[in-house]
Amino acid sequence: MAAYAALVSVMHTIDQIQLHPSPPISLDQKQVESLTENITFLQDFLELYPHDLESRISHAAHAAEDLIESAIVDRIHGASTSNSEGNNRDLFKDLEQVIKDMDIIKKEAMEIKLKKDDKLTRQYSMAQVGSSRLPSSTHDNIMVGFDDYLTEIMDKLTGQQSKRLIIPIVGMGGIGKTTLARNVYVNPLIVEYFDICAWVTISQDYNVREILTEVLVSSSKHESRDNLNGMSEEELGENVYKCLWGRRYLIVMDDMWNIKAWDKLKFYLPNNNNGSRLLITTRLSKLAFHLMGSNGFEMKLLDEDKSWILFSQKVFGEEVCPPELEEIGKKIAKCCKGLPLSIAVIGGLLAKSERTRQYWEYIAKNLNPIVNLEDDACCLKILSMSYINLPIHLKPCFLYMGVFPEDKEIHVPTLIKLWVAEGFLKPISGKDLKVVARDYFNDLIDRNLILEHKSWSYSRQIKFCKIHDLLRDLCLREARKEKFFCVPKENSPDSLQCINTQRRIAVHPSTSNEEYSYQLLHGLQSSSIARSVIWNLRGHLPSLNCRLLRVLQDHSNYMPRMGPFQKDEYFIKDILQLVNLRCLTLNLRSNLISEFPSSMCLLWNLQTLILKGHNELVIAPSEIWQMSQLRHLRLLDLCLPDPPSVEEDKPVVVLRNLQTLRTIKNFKCGEDVVNRIPNIKQLGVHYEGPDEGSGRDSLINLGRLTKLESFYCTFDSIKMPFLQNITFPHSLKKLTLNGTSLDWEEMSITIGLLPLLQELMFHRNACKGPKWEPVEGQFCSLKFLRIYGCCDLAYWMADKTNFPRLEQLLLRDLRHLEEVPSGIGDIPTLRSIRLIYCSTSAVISVKKIVDEQEDLGNEDLQVQVYEYKSKGGFLYSLASRNFRVHIVPDKELN
Repeated sequence: MAAYAALVSVMHTIDQIQLHPSPPISLDQKQVESLTENITFLQDFLELYPHDLESRISHAAHAAEDLIESAIVDRIHGASTSNSEGNNRDLFKDLEQVIKDMDIIKKEAMEIKLKKDDKLTRQYSMAQVGSSRLPSSTHDNIMVGFDDYLTEIMDKLTGQQSKRLIIPIVGMGGIGKTTLARNVYVNPLIVEYFDICAWVTISQDYNVREILTEVLVSSSKHESRDNLNGMSEEELGENVYKCLWGRRYLIVMDDMWNIKAWDKLKFYLPNNNNGSRLLITTRLSKLAFHLMGSNGFEMKLLDEDKSWILFSQKVFGEEVCPPELEEIGKKIAKCCKGLPLSIAVIGGLLAKSERTRQYWEYIAKNLNPIVNLEDDACCLKILSMSYINLPIHLKPCFLYMGVFPEDKEIHVPTLIKLWVAEGFLKPISGKDLKVVARDYFNDLIDRNLILEHKSWSYSRQIKFCKIHDLLRDLCLREARKEKFFCVPKENSPDSLQCINTQRRIAVHPSTSNEEYSYQLLHGLQSSSIARSVIWNLRGHLPSLNCRLLRVLQDHSNYMPRMGPFQKDEYFIKDILQLVNLRCLTLNLRSNLISEFPSSMCLLWNLQTLILKGHNELVIAPSEIWQMSQLRHLRLLDLCLPDPPSVEEDKPVVVLRNLQTLRTIKNFKCGEDVVNRIPNIKQLGVHYEGPDEGSGRDSLINLGRLTKLESFYCTFDSIKMPFLQNITFPHSLKKLTLNGTSLDWEEMSITIGLLPLLQELMFHRNACKGPKWEPVEGQFCSLKFLRIYGCCDLAYWMADKTNFPRLEQLLLRDLRHLEEVPSGIGDIPTLRSIRLIYCSTSAVISVKKIVDEQEDLGNEDLQVQVYEYKSKGGFLYSLASRNFRVHIVPDKELN
């Protein structure tokens, strides 16, 4: 796998140089042809024989890439003209030796290919490639054989005993503890019974601050993580205690490993004597006994019949198992020894593979000798079968999941950006690499190797994912074996040494040892071959001398400055030395960066630049228009200069790869700009000051951005009609307006006819006037509508002819709105209405809508109402199962 990833990576580097409008170096064309021929052959060879010659292939590919990228660094860093010819000769000579080495490897590979038995080749190829047929529908919350547990736990949770109870669910890893707890947690009876429900994951490397933060965010919908970042652990605990005091709560603590975690948390969880409950999942029976004096609910392995039922559901969904596969299928299910996780993963593998007895016998034969162990090691061995049988192009993507900390909610768009930047995605003709990455990701989801965590509500794409800890252990084990990446660990003798020998390094917040942290920092400073550094440790990222670095991902939390490691101050000087960077994400906590120098364009292959935490204007140089590889440029406030004038005899650089550009201050969307960013998909602009007028005028060209899908626009003040002469592109799917002071009628005409618009958000006086009356046929694709702070709105008339596909409606700070249109309730797709600090009459009108829908048999519409205590009054009397009322303390008014 590492060899295959290395081959794809070096080929990608060569292609980038060949296709770049002004490449930093030139390669000999005959050498390029020889390298391409060898690399293509060896890629095909590894797809059939992944374990043959892998180490030598990997070494040769890395050698070629090191030579090329080192030459780029030397060239950009000022190799004089007099030395350029000599440097080119050295590169040519060194690449010749690598090509000779590849030729030798290729000849040996051809001999191996000839010697392979045809029958074995067909069998192994089948195991590797599998069928392209989509798997049957599967669900992570499928439960088989645990109905009795579910009923008993529900009875315990809602029983008459008033004192607070701790209810442990105990069992081995992968047996379904979390699935059982999740099914309890989302049960409508439980949601209705408890005032507050919160879910927190503990894990081995628990963090009390993060756990308390999660409880607050889950139990107080108005809380955000950003507001809680500055609080100490004690302050967070006090807030949790106050939030839970006097209320019946259910807190699920998933995956608890240590009694110390409970000892630190229990003081912040009041015993209200009102039926509050704690549901805890753990692998440790002793821990459960310590918590409640018994072993709790011990989950047993599934018997053969139930294993077969679960296996069938995972493989075939609603279909029936073919008779010729039933016997061997039952044998495979039995070999899983009743562990639901193993059954789910093996089932996911077979759902994606050829449904032939020959292949299933291959699985059964290789499964038998490795499932006889009785500890968690057998889980890893079973799971490794799914890894072994992954198509080779998916293996790097799957192993890469191990670079994220345990139980991390992984942001899928960020993951995809990293995959693209790493260079191990094999290009597919006609497809953007982002699309290729999303296809790979969906394939891993289908194989039950990655778990869906949260989805985009309207695009149906997964927003956050997770990976089970057993699967993550598999990633770490295989990555260490194949030297794919390194995750340093305290108390590991090889931990610091791996930093100097690995091309990818992920530093996780697993240690509070300050001395070890400094050793990590210094180790990173001297790492010579690192291509990627993903930094999650508390404290500032060190200054790096990794001249070949291509990915720098900084997720550090704020800490007092640590001696020489002062991130923001070294940023300009040192980051621009890393000329091979492709993905740069920094979490800044000060405003020392006011502009990028013109040397920014030395980052010849930069794809992604994201600055977080930095809230001051940053000025970009005009040279940014020469950075042809840019895909995503995201800052809070960026001043983008006009493109430079076109010079004779010089081609115009078009940023064809650019997809994300936000947030640009006083953006001038002139014709020259539109021509430079033809494929932009996400655009955010912010207008303020004397340039507002000219910026607004330039938006006349917005309609020419025919690939634009998401547009965010905010004005600090507005003195003239915003939509005058502006046409939105028909490709638009998401639109957010803030401070634009549109007339409701004008807005409906201009925006309501956009054919693909799914999400529409009005913020802070985006629209003005007391009445909104859209006409039939508008907003035909809209699924989410948010109106926030449009204070003039009093009358609104709408029904299913205006919003035929609306799924969610959110209204906030609409104190003058007399009512929500009754026809809204007749929209067949509507599932959710949220009213936050709206007029009492509007709330009453929504209550009437819910009651009418219940009378018609529609139990799907759910309403959430939020109001301040001083204004809430009688709202509690309106509450029902589908109409939830949340009263917010007045102190949180601001």
